[in-house]
Amino acid sequence: MNKRPASEDFRQVVTVGGHRITLTHLDKVLYPESGTTKADVLGYYAFIADVMLPHTANRPATRKRWVHGVGTREEPGHVFFQKNLDQSTPSWVKRGSIEHSTHVDEYPLVNDLATLTWLAQISALEIHVPQWQFDRGETPRNPDRLVLDLDPGVGVTLDECAEVARWARAILRDMGLDPLPVTSGSKGIHLYAPLDLTHTSDQVSQVTHELARALEADHPDRVVSDMKKALRPGRVFVDWSQNSATKTTIAPYSLRGTLHPMVAMPRTWRELAAPGLTQVDYRQAMHRVQRSGDPLAALLEAHSGRGTTDAGARGDRAGDGVLTVYLGKRDASRTPEPMPTSAPKTSAGRSFVIQEHHARNLHFDFRLEHDGALASWALPRGVPTDPAKNRLAVRTEDHPLEYARFEGDIPAGEYGGGTVSIWDQGQFDLEKWRDDEVIAVLHGGPGGGLGGTRRFALIRTDGHDGSGRNWLIHLMKPKPAGRAEGTAAGTGTARRPRYAPMLATLGPTADMPEDDDWTYEMKWDGVRALAYVSVQSPGPVVRLFTRNQTDVTLICPEIVRALPGALAADSAVLDGEIVALAADARPDFGLLQTRLGLTDRRQIEAAEAAVPVQFLAFDVLERDGEPLLDLAYTARRRVLEEIVTGAGAVQVPPVFTGDYAQALAASSELGLEGIVAKTRSGRYEAGRRSRSWIKIKHHRSQEVVIGGWRPGKGHRTGSVGSLLLGIPHEDGLVYVGRVGSGFRDADLGPVQKRLDGIAAGDNPFTGVPAADARDARWVRPILVGEVEFSEWTGRGRLRHPVWRGWRPDKSPAEVVRV
Repeated sequence: MNKRPASEDFRQVVTVGGHRITLTHLDKVLYPESGTTKADVLGYYAFIADVMLPHTANRPATRKRWVHGVGTREEPGHVFFQKNLDQSTPSWVKRGSIEHSTHVDEYPLVNDLATLTWLAQISALEIHVPQWQFDRGETPRNPDRLVLDLDPGVGVTLDECAEVARWARAILRDMGLDPLPVTSGSKGIHLYAPLDLTHTSDQVSQVTHELARALEADHPDRVVSDMKKALRPGRVFVDWSQNSATKTTIAPYSLRGTLHPMVAMPRTWRELAAPGLTQVDYRQAMHRVQRSGDPLAALLEAHSGRGTTDAGARGDRAGDGVLTVYLGKRDASRTPEPMPTSAPKTSAGRSFVIQEHHARNLHFDFRLEHDGALASWALPRGVPTDPAKNRLAVRTEDHPLEYARFEGDIPAGEYGGGTVSIWDQGQFDLEKWRDDEVIAVLHGGPGGGLGGTRRFALIRTDGHDGSGRNWLIHLMKPKPAGRAEGTAAGTGTARRPRYAPMLATLGPTADMPEDDDWTYEMKWDGVRALAYVSVQSPGPVVRLFTRNQTDVTLICPEIVRALPGALAADSAVLDGEIVALAADARPDFGLLQTRLGLTDRRQIEAAEAAVPVQFLAFDVLERDGEPLLDLAYTARRRVLEEIVTGAGAVQVPPVFTGDYAQALAASSELGLEGIVAKTRSGRYEAGRRSRSWIKIKHHRSQEVVIGGWRPGKGHRTGSVGSLLLGIPHEDGLVYVGRVGSGFRDADLGPVQKRLDGIAAGDNPFTGVPAADARDARWVRPILVGEVEFSEWTGRGRLRHPVWRGWRPDKSPAEVVRV
């Protein structure tokens, strides 16, 4: 789909989801300003489908089509709205009908990739949907979400829009709703908040209208709630009308028919709090989703049930307490699950149940009694049986205590449809219960799956700005006898000698000889570091060094504190990765950038609170002063799992011993960079790049040396527009292109300051084109960064590079073309 045809007459038949679709005119330019073609649009929607479709499913879609492209500023392209489906619509497209006073319109339901591909083929760039869905009987349900459209008037910036969004959020939170932001891809911001299906569209419209009026009353110079366009200049119009059953809003992740291919992009509140907020284009959108998943996922969790809107059919709503979400997802007339008729009472019980749940995918449900209900986590990869292998735990809605006895079949089509059986149950001893960490000792029943008593820790990984859904579950080892708890680690003199880390070879699977026995680890998106740890008298000492021997001990205080308590040895040298986790529990190299290079203690403390880091230990070089480099990988791994028992800031990530393809698929599913294949018999070759470690990436990245920059234009006037990039060669620093995307506006000031400090008068590159050199500002080529890119051009340039961040752990001499 990404390969462009030779001519506009080219036709290609593809099969998507079992349906044949004819694609035509793939090289037609739909966005002249950026050169974006129909093939690019099809590629974007194919890439984004997994996160977009849940927000469009079962909603009648209105389309805006630009058959001949969006045009230019001087000559805009022709656009037309389309509601009713025409006769050319493929028969397999799912539909929903809406009866109007004089006619009935039939709309497509964008429920699958095939439908999304067909819409892109007919140049339906924008997809608009209402705030309600059809039920199974094709009857419109009550809305499952409300929306506010914050539309900036003339002279109003997106930052000012974000400020109004924060004011609106405060009011919605007082109403028990926590909205999620989406930059619209056009001018403003949309706020979505989940609803429980108990209110009509008219009722929601009335409430949001009053909310808009309240915002206007509090901020009359900044906000307007009246529809009159003459009142909008200099203010933000809070459009509440899109909650009407007859109105639609641009779907999250939809492209816009703007001059540049922008996207209605879900964002985080942290982003809205940072100055310089901008809209997101389709390439940035793909990059963000690849790195961080769907920031709007919590909206789906809140309304993913399929119950009727009739509260009586579900039984009493249990006092709008902790079981409200549970009851809202279930219909007592359709499922045998317990439906309590009264609110749960606070209790100090300590029961647990683990249920095996054969739904669409097999998973286990881990439930602990807490405050009169069962706090619940779904374990998609099962209950951990090895302390070295943490498992994902997804926080779900609280369940009634009666659920601890439930076994049976939930009908297909219902929420959680499938067979539920009790895997183990009993009592537990509670050691800790916080919003971000739970530690409990479970005493399993006779013949239960736990096989006796087990100690588990549940650790929240998405931070306090996230949805609260992403956790890890860790099987804890007993603490070694005589080890002190809570000892603070110092930062004394580093051990000698210091090791250089072993390096992996980047290569395809052909670099993995079939006669070798391979095992697989995930490739973590962070900074490589060796940890030197001693817990001997007079007190713990921890030092952290990157691969180029940069001391990063001071900027990682949480790791320094955690390492001594996680180590079941007197001393060790560990190899691992320092990572910062995004809200979806995936490593985010961009977030990690905010921790690197800090020197002020107050800044470090603030950064620790805002962006905590972890140390993922994947190898051990020494134990109690004994070098282990000559041991086979499997032997070192056993030692590592024996001596590192952490579950918070220090962890030993899991290893895959099965099929290569399964490991690579798991990495992709988890949104990680790729995998590192390691020979089971290989020794640790310190300081060498070895073929017994092979790294395989999903996306191409390249380390680069910065040799200059070009001033920005438009909203970047007066700051950095792009960085000029090179790779060292025997002929000098060979120019490989420039990168201007991937930067937040908030990053540009620090980047400018860093570049001003190394300004130079001479061009350090060979082969830089005159067009790129014309207004360039040169710098000494001493800084290393990293970009993602699609491919190398025939002239040796990076195609479509996107900035990932600085690499302070690398020197220019280490940069090579990959």
